[in-house]
Amino acid sequence: MIKHIFSDMDGTLLQSDCKISENNVQTIKESQIPFTLVSARSPMEMTEVIDKLDLNEPQIGFNGGLIFQKQDQGLKILSEHTLNIDSVKKVIALVDQQFPKVSRSFYDIDTWYVDKFDKGVKYEQEMGGQTPKLVDYVSLLKQPDIKVFKIMLLSFDALEMKQLIEKLESINSGDMSIKQSGEYYLEITSHLAQKSRGIKYIQDLEKLLKKDMAAFGDGFNDLSMLEMVGTPVVMDNALEGVKEYGKYITKNNDEDGVAYGIKMFLQ
Repeated sequence: MIKHIFSDMDGTLLQSDCKISENNVQTIKESQIPFTLVSARSPMEMTEVIDKLDLNEPQIGFNGGLIFQKQDQGLKILSEHTLNIDSVKKVIALVDQQFPKVSRSFYDIDTWYVDKFDKGVKYEQEMGGQTPKLVDYVSLLKQPDIKVFKIMLLSFDALEMKQLIEKLESINSGDMSIKQSGEYYLEITSHLAQKSRGIKYIQDLEKLLKKDMAAFGDGFNDLSMLEMVGTPVVMDNALEGVKEYGKYITKNNDEDGVAYGIKMFLQ
């Protein structure tokens, strides 16, 4: 019997328009199984879905960099892991110098920062519905209290994305986790920010066994999550190489694959 469900958001729980379907909402509520979002998104980008699903359980943002509960008075932070600021500066400089067409931006706990409105920023703005804050990166990163949870890089060129990943891995001293979460998205978080760490936190909190847990995912940043649970379910639209990690393959995200998976494989 499944006692807790974990689910990625983009490409999994959400449709291509970044909205959650009423079928998914209804099925998750009717299942009465505790449900945790496990996303690369920031809390502000998760709020709408948390509210629609009436979720009170701990939620996992920034690929495990932040574990939190949404409360009436704000966020209750349960665990956080941020990037080293020197590493953030190094990534921004490398992208500027060697990949000028790649869109780069970053997040603290409640703000999305950009220093220009390029194609990638506009694309993300349309998809996620969030409004970025225009800043000077050099000045911002000098502030002593700045916390960077995630760097987001967007490239619409598959070859460029491959080269970007290879170059970033070559300068990674081991303190960064570099994961492609979608066709156009590359996300960098602390090496301590792993979806599996977020799940382990909740597993220990609720005293769950591996067989008690199920998860839905579609990207490479979901692999550690899928390996943590007894019933990993992979979307039909998953990136190449991800499906082999699933015990089951469900329908794609535009066909309510999470709802279908709950009904067919978890109940």
